[in-house]
Amino acid sequence: MSKRVLITGGAGFIGSHVADLLLSSGYSVRVLDALTSQVHRDGAPPIYLNSEVELIVGDVRNESDVERALVGADIVIHLAAAVGVGQSMYEIVSYTSANDLGTAVLMQAIAARPVEKLVCASSMSVYGEGLASRNGGDEIAPQQRSIEQLRRGVWEVLDNDGAPLNPLPTPESKSPSLSSIYALGKYNQERQCLIVGSAYGIPTVALRFFNVYGPRQSLSNPYTGVLSIFASRLLNDRTPLIFEDGNQCRDFVHVQDVARACKLALECRDGVNEVYNIGSGERRTINSVAIDLARVTDRPHIAPCVTGKYRAGDIRHCFADITKARNQLGYAPKVDFDTGLRELAEWLTGQAATDSVEAATRELENRGLVA
Repeated sequence: MSKRVLITGGAGFIGSHVADLLLSSGYSVRVLDALTSQVHRDGAPPIYLNSEVELIVGDVRNESDVERALVGADIVIHLAAAVGVGQSMYEIVSYTSANDLGTAVLMQAIAARPVEKLVCASSMSVYGEGLASRNGGDEIAPQQRSIEQLRRGVWEVLDNDGAPLNPLPTPESKSPSLSSIYALGKYNQERQCLIVGSAYGIPTVALRFFNVYGPRQSLSNPYTGVLSIFASRLLNDRTPLIFEDGNQCRDFVHVQDVARACKLALECRDGVNEVYNIGSGERRTINSVAIDLARVTDRPHIAPCVTGKYRAGDIRHCFADITKARNQLGYAPKVDFDTGLRELAEWLTGQAATDSVEAATRELENRGLVA
């Protein structure tokens, strides 16, 4: 008899790909998803959700919804979360409720009815600034950039002498530095899961996702992944907007690699009760990915607009050291960036996108969160 996996937030971008992979591997999949309108237009189930998925429309904060979803579940993959750094800085109650309280309700239900395995989605945002080094070679965990520095347009992370630091791949051993409500919530989610898992003898794995991209990501949510935000602009023949100078670095990992990481975490016997980076292990500037996306969508003439503005809660550089996941989970990214971008461009053909980026930016500006 196949194992039944409950995926919270499983009708979303990442969850639907995880569901597809697990179904093709012989698992039974149940999804608990609130189908929020910011992600799912009109609150309807997405057409891409596999017909073999058992969908329960419900809220992870609702005890009865969670208890119903857990009946007969052997494994839980907890992906449900409100996503987005910028919006989390003014929708504080909403984000804290969805991410912190939602996880607490799930953990209380699991404590009453332990499962065989628990996998939790965390985020690279918990690191704040990524690991760096001084020119002399010493590694350092950088401090968050000050508002005064950002107002001067000095974007790079500096050491105590005012010299720019050199960004390095960030390992799991770097201490968290929580610079947004979203980051705080994701850290709370992973810690709740690991604490409850340890207390109740449930093997638990937390995966810190870096910048996930690929087909099915919402094109109408202005607070989702940066490539999706850029795509929504390009599909409407508008210029992608970039904060700071565009040279900030991130790690872009394809959603199929993230789905494989979830399956590896689900099936691993060793390396439990740990956190793992899930990224590509490569760094790219935001400016370069905007140009690359314009090229593969046949809009090379639409150059990004570098605004020279900063956004509260943003960090400068963070990209993954995936050594631990490679060694302990057997994780290795398989989709190179160019292939992934071409796949994304193919999916974008014929897609409609509601471009809400400028409205979202005005909302942040009106609240003093962009300057």
